[in-house]
Formats: sequence, structure tokens, C-alpha cells
Amino acid sequence: MTDTNKSRPTPADWKALANKESKGRDLTWETPEGFDIKPLYTEADHADFDPGLPGFPPFTRGVKASMYAGRPWTIRQYAGFSTAEESNAFYRRNLAAGQKGLSVAFDLATHRGYDSDHARVVGDVGKAGVAIDTVADMEILFDQIPLDTMSVSMTMNGAVIPVMAFYIVAAERSGVAREKLSGTIQNDILKEFMVRNTYIYPPEPSMRIVSDIIAYTSANMPKFNSISISGYHMHEAGATAVQELAFTIADGKEYAQRAMATGLDIDAFAGRLSFFFGIGMNFFMEIAKLRAARTLWYRVMDGLGAKKDRSKMLRTHCQTSGVSLQEQDPYNNVMRTTIEAMAATLGGTQSLHTNALDEAIALPTDFSARIARNTQLVLQEESGITNVVDPLGGSHYIEALTATLVEEAEKLMAEVDQAGGMTAYVATGAPKAAIERAAAEKQTSVDKGETVIVGVNKYRKDKEDPIETLDIDNAKVRKGQIARIEQVKAARDEQKCQAALEALKVAAETDPAAARAALGDGRDERGVPLPPKVIAEMEAKGDVNLLAKAVEAARADATLGEISAAMEQAFGRHDATPKPVSGVYKSAYEFDRRWAQVTDGVAAVERRLGRKPRIMVAKMGQDGHDRGANVIASAFADLGFEVISGPLFQTPEEARDTALEADVDVVGASSLAAGHKTLIPELIRLLKEAGRADIKVTAGGVIPASDYDFLREAGVQGIYGPGSNVVECAADILTLLGHNMPPAGDEI
Repeated sequence: MTDTNKSRPTPADWKALANKESKGRDLTWETPEGFDIKPLYTEADHADFDPGLPGFPPFTRGVKASMYAGRPWTIRQYAGFSTAEESNAFYRRNLAAGQKGLSVAFDLATHRGYDSDHARVVGDVGKAGVAIDTVADMEILFDQIPLDTMSVSMTMNGAVIPVMAFYIVAAERSGVAREKLSGTIQNDILKEFMVRNTYIYPPEPSMRIVSDIIAYTSANMPKFNSISISGYHMHEAGATAVQELAFTIADGKEYAQRAMATGLDIDAFAGRLSFFFGIGMNFFMEIAKLRAARTLWYRVMDGLGAKKDRSKMLRTHCQTSGVSLQEQDPYNNVMRTTIEAMAATLGGTQSLHTNALDEAIALPTDFSARIARNTQLVLQEESGITNVVDPLGGSHYIEALTATLVEEAEKLMAEVDQAGGMTAYVATGAPKAAIERAAAEKQTSVDKGETVIVGVNKYRKDKEDPIETLDIDNAKVRKGQIARIEQVKAARDEQKCQAALEALKVAAETDPAAARAALGDGRDERGVPLPPKVIAEMEAKGDVNLLAKAVEAARADATLGEISAAMEQAFGRHDATPKPVSGVYKSAYEFDRRWAQVTDGVAAVERRLGRKPRIMVAKMGQDGHDRGANVIASAFADLGFEVISGPLFQTPEEARDTALEADVDVVGASSLAAGHKTLIPELIRLLKEAGRADIKVTAGGVIPASDYDFLREAGVQGIYGPGSNVVECAADILTLLGHNMPPAGDEI
């Protein structure tokens, strides 16, 4: 029986008791976003925030009233490797085992618009995704997969035009009309300029491509999502939750405005826009992030004049974090992925990919992929998560976090608006620099042990157990792809193919606004007569939509590289050199003994050489992920090294030339896409051939331990995998340069 005479405890009563129990210790925790998280939340912490109800504006609690109680999220595993044949077999095994949708990973040669026979992609073909050069490859990729009923998601941005064209034509050749195709193309180029770097063309023509795809799919593919606006890659690059939210929603706003500027009605396309977020290990923050994203998108689309509720609903795919996966004690990654998957589903995602335990090291095996897929099946079938809509709605902590994320993200989005929109803001370099600073701050926290990673910087095993990984024979895949390219070219109508490619080039050279204005009088919007060739092309085809032109080229069996090159002739190719942030490590380690030991060592080497020791951080191949390379460059510069950040996408020959020109002592080769066994040994060979065998070559990134002996035999003198302490990496480099460093932990 309740004692009704006893007064209910107040927050003040709790604070007094908690203070007594903790003996006055401050129980607040500061997040990477700068939020002070209290140990207790009450209704007062979210009194001004109304999340509404599921299925109703602002959709904070879910875009459907019934959510998973009516239909669970789609299990959509992201996969692709080696050849189209190998990937197709992998897809069909996964679909038979319970996967519900396909999510295609393409290799880096494909991402960057190169055919497999191009000299720049020798080490990239088939390594981090499936190689697609022709419509024939795409037909094989989807062999025996019913494209009229199977939802297909494709992660593609740079070469999005030829990949979409190949998908449409491959479906046609299997008897499926484009109107029946369902799924999503990523088509989010702005984030490529911020973090992922798998762009091809400069920003403005890239934005035209986005708009053309939205226009084409709106008119011809009513079941297909024309864009997946991605925060995932920002998350993986080190962005805070606020940065990921603000920049992703701002990207979406920019795409919508660009599409509207072409004359499209917002409600005609907005319902087919979708999003893609990364899910990390801050469990409650990630749940709140998805809820905040829906609120923010509703407000943005309402502000742009959307009328339909569907236009204002943020629908999202999520993927568990790759950065949180660790090479050390890798079976811990199963737990990490499970926690992140729970956060995604409790946050209300529409589909989900769960990473495999070995993806910090290599491509997933069938064994690890099955565990990752079954993680979702267990959550759907056994956990009870699907029985209640937004089960954490009303949690004081969740609602307060959601409200704070909305407020802080809107402040950052206001900065974007003041800069003139996301395209202009990206051009300033501000978002990229902010994310890189956040990444460096996170890494210093891990290196110092302030952020615990079980099995890495705490509870580490004395000796790591071996783990089986998947290895791709890159040379064999490339040889097979080249043979198929030759077969396709030999069998096609060459005159028809070249005419289609020329029409695509002309379309790319033509300003679409001028083309629209010129219909009827042959003049652009300024009154200037258009060339007769352009007018004839417009009259023949009706418009200058790039995807429409590429579909014609694909029907004529043009290759991916040829289609990309046709547009490159008009647009040019965009290149960039990383510009790492500075000062983050130096300020974080100001009073650290080991930091002082290493900086003293750098100074000693400088005295001996008569200059600072020089290290070049090299990114060879077509992998644009530069988080690790930038963190290393930032830390080594703060330690006193002279750091040369090599341009992205170098060949081994170009890396050699940069190293020789800068007269470096060390080349640190960063590898995240499995090209290390091809590219790094070639660089070592070229340096020896140039008479500079004295330049030390080290390797860092996603490199399986089983490859270490191979690399050492090739001449690599230091190997630093995921989880390596950056300060200890620098100490090891000093040892390579002949300085006798004391072991970690020794007193100065």
C-alpha cells in the first residue's frame, strides 16, 4: 500500500543524494558536439519541444503511423566485389538467406569514371567493389534477379550518369521497363567535395548532373528515388552529430532548390528524395539524430513551399559505422554493430546495412556477412523492437537530446544560408575543415585513452588471434574486365556509338537554361544565337538532359569510361590536394610526457639533418577517403615534421616524382581500398630505380595482418593498421630515421 503522506522526491532531492553518493564528483559528460550531458533528465529539459505523433508532421517520431508494427525495416546489405559474376552469386546467396534488397558497391575505377583498362586504375579494379565497364557487366550483375520487383540501391556519385544508364538499359534488355524499376541512386555529389572525394567533374557541372537525374527519373521512373543525400560519409570522416545533421540537410535543401530552378514542381520530385546516415557508438545520440533529422527536413521542405506531406517526410537508409570497427580483437565488432543497429532501428530508419566484423581489415567473407545479416534478423524476429512505434519517444533524455540537436543544427544551417547555400559553402572549404578538425580531436581522445576502445586502448590482448579474410586477385579481375571491354567494342555498331557519344558531349557543352530558352527561336536567354549543331540536336531529342543522352549511348554499347570522357571534354576533371588542419594534437598533448619525448626526438633529428625530417603522406590509387591521411599529416606537423600532403589519386609514378621533388625522408602510404599489395611495392621499386632506396616507405590503413609479411618482403619498413596510436607511429618513424627513441612509458 502506497504511503500517500510521503512527499514525492524532487530533482533537488535527487541532486543532493547523487552528490552524496558520488562524494561531490562532477557526473556530467561532454560529448564531441560540446553538449554537457547531465546524469538525470526530467520533463523540464524538453518542455518546449513537441515531437508530435508518428505519421504526422513534423514526423519526429516516424514517417509512418504504424512504423515497424506494420512493416519492419528493409534489410539491405551493401556488397559488391571482384567481377559481376562473383557479386551476382553473392547477392543471390544473401537473398536466399533473408536479405530483402540489394545495395551495390562499385569499385573505385568505376566510381571515378575509368574503364578497367585505364592506366590509372591498375591497383583498384575489383578491389573495393564490383567492376562495371559496360551494360554487359550490369546484365551479369543482375542476372536472375527480378528487377521489376527487387529494390536496388546503388552507391554512386561521380560516374552516376553511366551507371544509371547501364542499369536502365540492362533492365530493358531483360524485359523490364524503366517505369517498373524501384530503388535508390546516391547521386549526392556535394558530400564528395567535403569528405569522400570520389568526384569526377567540378562542382557546378556536377550539380547539373544531379538536377538532370532528378528531372529524368521524375518523368520516367516514378518508383525510383533519384537521390540519397548522405551524411554517412561525413560521419565516417569524423563529423559530429551536429555537423552531420546540418550539412546533410543543407545538401538536401540545395538539391531541391536546384531542381526547382529547372522548372520542376517541388511536390513532383521531393517525395522521391531519400537520405543516408551513419550510426556510431553514442547510442542515445544516434537515436536522437534520426529523430532530429526528420524534424529538420520537415521544416526545410515546408519553408520551400512543399504542400504534400510526403514531400516533407525524411525517409532514410542507415549503415552501422565502419570507423568504429577495429582490427584488434575483431569479434568485439559484432557487439559494436549490434549496438549501432539497435540505435538505427530505435531511431526509425527505413532500411539498414550492418557491417561485418572483418570490414576494418578486408572485404567481408560469407561467414562474417552472415553474422552481419543475422544481426538484423534477430532484431526483427526476436527482440520485440518492431512491436512498438518509437519506443523511446517520451524519454526525457531522448527528447532533450533531439531538441538540442535540432537547435544546434539549425544554427549551423543558418551559416550555410548566409554563405549562399551549400555549393558556395563547400567552395569555401569551411565544412571540410570543420569535419577534419572534429576527426583529429576524436583521434587524440582515443590516443590519450580518454575515449575507451575495448581491445584497442584498454583490455588489449597480448597477442591477436588470426582471422580469415577475403582477398581479391586484382590482376585476374582486371584481365577479365579488359577482355569483356574488347568483346563489347568489337560487336557494337561503332558509328552509332560514336554518334551517341558526340550527342552527349554536345549536350554537356550546352547550358540547359539557354537550351530551354532557345526552343522556338534558336537563341539563348541573352538573345545570342546558338550554334546550328546545338539547335539540331535539341530539335532531334527535345532537350539536353544528360541521363537521357547517356541512355542512348549505353544502348549503343558505349563504355563507362567513354561516357564519362565525353562529359569530361565539356566539364573538365576536378582535382584537389588535402590541406590538413593544425594545432589540434599540439594543444591536446601540451603536458603529455610521451609527446614531449617524440617532439624532442624530432628536434634531435632536425639538428642532425640540418632541417626538419620530411614525410610525404601519399594517397595512391582512386581511393578518396582521406580521414586517416589527414589525421597523420596534422599530428606529424604538430610534432615538428615537415609534412608534404600528396595530391589525391596519384599513380606510383606520380608519388615517386613528388617524393623526389620534395626530397623526403619517408613516404607514408595510406591505403583503405585494398590496393596496397599492388601500389606500394611498385612505389618502392620506382624509388630504388631512381637511386633513392634510402627513402623509407611505410604503410597505414586497412591492411590485413596476413599481408604484413608480403609488404615487409617488398620493402615496407613500418605498417600501422586501424587503432594504431598516432604518437607511437611518429616514435617508430623516428627510429627508422636512426634516432634512438625510449620505449613508450619511460620517463623523460
